[in-house]
Amino acid sequence: MLYGEKNKEKLRSMAFGYGSKEKGSVIPKYRLNEESIDAEAAKALIENQLLDEGNSRLNMATFCQTYMEKQAVELMSETLDKNAIDKSEYPQTAELENRCVNILAHLWNAPKKSDYLGTSTVGSSEACMLAGMAMKFRWRNQAREKGMDVLTHKPNLVISAAYQICWEKFCVYWDVDLRVIPVTRKSLTLDLDHVMDYVDEYTIGIVGIQGTTYSGEYDDIKGLNALVDKYNKAHSDRPELVIHIDGACGGMFTPFTEPDLEWDFRLPNVVSISTSGHKYGLTYPGVGWVVWRDRKYLPEELIFEVSYLGGHMPTMAINFSRSASQIVGQYYNFLRFGRQGYSHIHLKTQEISSVIGDRIEHTGLFELYNHGSRMPIVCYKLKEKAKYKDGTPVVWNLYDLSDRLRMHGWQVPTYPLPDGAEEVTVQRIVCRADLTFNLAEAFVTDFRECLEDLKHAHVLCNEEKRGSYGFTHGGHSLGLIKKMVEEADTGKLFQPTESTKQLVKKAIEGASAIQDEFQELILTEKQHDLK
Repeated sequence: MLYGEKNKEKLRSMAFGYGSKEKGSVIPKYRLNEESIDAEAAKALIENQLLDEGNSRLNMATFCQTYMEKQAVELMSETLDKNAIDKSEYPQTAELENRCVNILAHLWNAPKKSDYLGTSTVGSSEACMLAGMAMKFRWRNQAREKGMDVLTHKPNLVISAAYQICWEKFCVYWDVDLRVIPVTRKSLTLDLDHVMDYVDEYTIGIVGIQGTTYSGEYDDIKGLNALVDKYNKAHSDRPELVIHIDGACGGMFTPFTEPDLEWDFRLPNVVSISTSGHKYGLTYPGVGWVVWRDRKYLPEELIFEVSYLGGHMPTMAINFSRSASQIVGQYYNFLRFGRQGYSHIHLKTQEISSVIGDRIEHTGLFELYNHGSRMPIVCYKLKEKAKYKDGTPVVWNLYDLSDRLRMHGWQVPTYPLPDGAEEVTVQRIVCRADLTFNLAEAFVTDFRECLEDLKHAHVLCNEEKRGSYGFTHGGHSLGLIKKMVEEADTGKLFQPTESTKQLVKKAIEGASAIQDEFQELILTEKQHDLK
């Protein structure tokens, strides 16, 4: 997100809490304070700022890992000061990165005799950027050799509408046309019946998605490989058409749950694979990885040499200085869990997501896109003219359900599907390794309670077209309560239940106390000329 003057809050200073020796002092938010403050006081101010941000483990919107073992956290804390780019200063850290790349290449079935290579990145977005650049540069080199015009005609990249935003960024940054294949209401994956209609001699490659962020479904990579194989045989006069796999979600999940599924380097036209270590690689954000099946798919002009133990080591990255702690955390997980450990964790997560999918489907109110039985993601829409089992019609929408779940602390996003099915609104629940059966049962219980609350809330007016609702808990909860107070008072939205009335009453009482404190702070600001 970009920030500036318009993003400043009206209250532009902070005050210390009760019992602090700095009580009465005011600290500006948007410029440096003149004097230093005590370390514990600084820590307390920041902790207070973060209080109203929700519990990350109750965030069902994020794929990012929200739990690591204590030993991993200790190792990562001990290596925060190490710069991953300094290979000669930290050769053992570089060796851990080397091991991770080789582990992934083996996991993704890189040919034994190939000269594969790869690197760590800052999340899989950078990994996608690197893979995209490699495809573009290699296409350009081949196009020049074949006498094609590479100056006046832009290259293009083909992908389904279920792509992650990093691919749009790549095409803007590196001047590539993004050719988007619409999805349908029946399928949110790459349309193999039409994909080749988007391909021409200026196509640098096709991106297959191993686990879309919208629904968790897999593109048919094996079927795509067959189409690309047929194309290359029929168009030997054109640059070679290749496939990159965006495995941000499934790259470190599928090998452990469906090891026989052919989606990786077993398919000859798959030349590179990227993934997020901080998703189902079980590492805290943000680490990504990209591996090429052979060095020939990574043009030499994109490889830079850095000093390493008196010699030189090839490197490729957009970012430069960054902490080595995420690399260390990733290697810890590989070492700690092994193949059996990862399989056990992911299969358990898959089982829990299937249970949640079953319970949601059992309500009879929703149509599921993903049941959670493959990628541990439950994606569903509200049935048309949905009715409760007693015949009561549903008069609320999924945005209302998101609001209600948030009152219980759960963050569940609601959003429209991509191009081709944009009129459909869905909710998505991401199940991660730290979602235990007990926690899942608590979610299902709250989910059912929310459905009952909405059934009796008598919703009179709602807005179906609200766009994406992938929120964070912090900042929205007070706005939600304010909205409830205003709309419940006017009867515009619903007539609240008794429990809701009590909640609103407490919110008003708390707001009054907060308002008094704000007024005191504002007066103090004026006295210190800190408006």
